[in-house]
Amino acid sequence: MFKVIQRSVGPASLSLLTFRVYASPKKDSPHKTSVKVNELSLYSVPEGQSKYVEEPRTPLEESISHLRRYCEPYTSWCQEMYSQTKPRMQSLVQWGLGSYEYLQNAPPGFFPRLGVIGFAGIVGLLLARGSKIKKLVYPAGFMGLAASLYYPQQAIVFVQVSREKLYDWGLRGYIVVEDLWKNFQKPGNVKNSPGNK
Repeated sequence: MFKVIQRSVGPASLSLLTFRVYASPKKDSPHKTSVKVNELSLYSVPEGQSKYVEEPRTPLEESISHLRRYCEPYTSWCQEMYSQTKPRMQSLVQWGLGSYEYLQNAPPGFFPRLGVIGFAGIVGLLLARGSKIKKLVYPAGFMGLAASLYYPQQAIVFVQVSREKLYDWGLRGYIVVEDLWKNFQKPGNVKNSPGNK
């Protein structure tokens, strides 16, 4: 459409200089009339007033709405449970990643010891026939014995702490039984006394 009259070519150092370029329209091109903005179909204004009409709900929309209202308490309960369990799950994932890294860089001899301790638990499970208490006590006892052979310092600390806790639990149990016995022996509770026959 336009033809450049003057061209300039120079070295790169002259690229910082400013200069003018003159352009003129082609002489053989026909003269066109310009189009106004409101004549374009893109900018045409609708002639009538538009009015919003709400369509009636279909049975499918009604059933979906009813289902959403019915499920709302359950979804809110699920969201609450998710917000409560999310920190626990994140800590569990962190513990799992820490355990994975420890097992990747395990100290020498760790896996054979772990195998012996696990084998002791299986032997305890095989020897615990019959009672459910034996099935709980024997494997744990055998695994504890095998672990104490490999980790004696930790076993001593564990036994000391366990002894203190067992003593504390026994003392609490003794106090509860003593209180029950005293309440049973009060003069108001004379139902089974020998003089009441």
